[in-house]
Amino acid sequence: MSEASVVKLDRKKLDEILETFHYSKSYLIAMLQKIQEIYKYLPEEAMTYIGEKIDGLSPATVYGVATFYAQFSLEPKGKYEIKVCDGTACHVRGSMPVLNAIKSKLKLQEGKFTTENGLFSLETVSCLGACGLAPVVMINEKVYPQMTSDAISIVIDTLMKEEV
Repeated sequence: MSEASVVKLDRKKLDEILETFHYSKSYLIAMLQKIQEIYKYLPEEAMTYIGEKIDGLSPATVYGVATFYAQFSLEPKGKYEIKVCDGTACHVRGSMPVLNAIKSKLKLQEGKFTTENGLFSLETVSCLGACGLAPVVMINEKVYPQMTSDAISIVIDTLMKEEV
């Protein structure tokens, strides 16, 4: 894990979240969503803390829920979350060359999904619900339609320039 991705856990903030949901295990998924919203992933320490603080839960149960649902990440995500659609329409229209161009541009090694500087994270998703615009890439909440390898390279260059 890079230095940029090490996060200091704020237990007071965690207690505020747990209190918001009345320390009820019924709201575990909502709690995890809120924690991930703050930290951009689910720190192991946060899952352990929840499992110890809420009656009827254990750290193992919290971890099980976090790993069951694809919406949760156990690894820090970058400032720019890149999602490449690989649903049928996007795949047929060339999402894999776009994905490979992103990996190459960001110098992501096999098995790595976040850049060392913590700026970008990359994931493949089954569908972004924009099949008519295929292939589609979403960066944070912005949709980029009809992507090509060259076009995504320009988009990433633009985002990198904003960070200088």
